[in-house]
Amino acid sequence: MMNILKLASKEFFGMFIDDGALALAALLLIAIVGVLVKFAQVDALLGAALLFFGCLLILAESVARAARQRFQGK
Repeated sequence: MMNILKLASKEFFGMFIDDGALALAALLLIAIVGVLVKFAQVDALLGAALLFFGCLLILAESVARAARQRFQGK
């Protein structure tokens, strides 16, 4: 029974964290922008734009890395 629960939880969390580098980069981006808005007095609208464009860049890098790995046959 415990093996089934372990497998189910691994699959469940794997849906959300398939690419560890992508998840880590997104968390770092959120933390950095949060600190900038809270402590460095960066305007909230600028913070939102940084989050938006930062997420787009992170996603584009992740897709490019996956395409390179697939193209190279890894």
